[in-house]
Amino acid sequence: MELTFVPLYAVLVSLAAVPFILLSSGKPNLREFWTILAGVVKFLLVLTLIPAALEGRTIELTLFEIAPNLPIELRADPFGVYFAIVASGLWIFTSFYSIGYMRGHKEKKQTRYFASFAICLSSTIGIAFSGNLLTFLIFYEMLTIATYPLVIHSENKEAIRAGRKYLAYTLTAGLLLIAAVGITYSLTGTLSFQPGGIFGDVELSNTMAVSLFLLYLGGVGVKAGIMPIHSWLPSAMAAPTPVSALLHAVAVVKSGVFGIIRVVHYVFGPEVMGNFGLNDILMVIAGVTIIVASLLAFAQDNLKRRLAYSTVGHLSYIVLGAAMVTPLGLTGSIMHISAHATMKITLFFCAGAIMVNLHKKNISDLNGIATVMPWTMGAFVIGSMGLAGLPPINGFVSKWFLGAGVLEGDMMLPLIILIISGLLNVGYFFPIIHRAYFKKGGKELEGHTEASPFMVVPIVITATASVIFGLFPDLFFHFFELASGIAETVFNTL
Repeated sequence: MELTFVPLYAVLVSLAAVPFILLSSGKPNLREFWTILAGVVKFLLVLTLIPAALEGRTIELTLFEIAPNLPIELRADPFGVYFAIVASGLWIFTSFYSIGYMRGHKEKKQTRYFASFAICLSSTIGIAFSGNLLTFLIFYEMLTIATYPLVIHSENKEAIRAGRKYLAYTLTAGLLLIAAVGITYSLTGTLSFQPGGIFGDVELSNTMAVSLFLLYLGGVGVKAGIMPIHSWLPSAMAAPTPVSALLHAVAVVKSGVFGIIRVVHYVFGPEVMGNFGLNDILMVIAGVTIIVASLLAFAQDNLKRRLAYSTVGHLSYIVLGAAMVTPLGLTGSIMHISAHATMKITLFFCAGAIMVNLHKKNISDLNGIATVMPWTMGAFVIGSMGLAGLPPINGFVSKWFLGAGVLEGDMMLPLIILIISGLLNVGYFFPIIHRAYFKKGGKELEGHTEASPFMVVPIVITATASVIFGLFPDLFFHFFELASGIAETVFNTL
């Protein structure tokens, strides 16, 4: 198999599974077989790209040109491969988990669910392997549309309202992104991502630089959950829990922060960001989002909504790391993509297992549940500890490098934000753990045990992965080596 075509195959494999999923509607086991098979094949294809990424090589494939210097181009550079590993790997566990959840909860329209899920993952890998802004835009909007059926899956009033809000935010963001991409092409004559940016030889006025950056920020910042354009994200918790996991850990919001890093370091570049104070604008927005989202999390009794606001805050850790425009800050930012993914998917998996097994959605109803769901709550403890930045979970590693990036840039305010937000994480996560372990449960817990193995096994695996990658960040997928290599490439071009 020629390596050049691997990015294309990785994008297409789950799209190819969609007809088989639809045709297997009356045979659930066969339908889910196609889902799992596509996930495994996609992941294996992505893994073949790791050696080239570790060597700093980029695999490029131009599909066609829609106009001179406007190709639809796939490019598996180290940053794209990093993101693709996370998304494709976690999709497998989300697929297994979905089987247990959808059947255990007796959800309707499961075929539509699995088909939409497959399209979402093709879109996500397309985003990861986009070689330029035009290709990125196409897959970014494809992800928006494919996610809508998942958000409204329940088709009740709350879900329909959440879906409308989701489209209102994300489609508007798409228009802003189209405008930003058009202006960029008119100024530079290219849309190709380049480490260090594409505006180096372009004379920008301060007004143009700030205005264009804000357009980009509106375009990709919605999916990244930055405030004040974040509110679709908690509303989307009306969707089934595996969709919440997709939104918060695997695809949608990670595509948003992936896009922000692309814009900051591959479109504008650290030098332009610093010259026009764009990094300061981004740091202020990220810092406000981190603190305010953490405070709002305290007010949420619904477990998934508390996790949603936690996601809003933690996405801005990634944004903050990108805004530092320091090598260590970018390393920490990239590492937090994978760290947050494994930790947050664990927590959403736990929330779904609790809901399906015990029919409990609110934190105030979780007294004593660790006695009947020890594996689930043990995993919840691991995810919570990691998000609070406690060792030896992988969240500690990424936050360590974010802190180092702050010191490298001689910036104290972001360091204070990181410390305060870590304490706030402890404040809104550990009362949940206290209820589960140290408060006596009611009679409704009698006769209950753990949820379906289809749900518990993925929970345990993702929690274990959070610990393993905290202890050995370079194990299997070379996350640290890739992240530091990406940062080195970006800053060595200056």
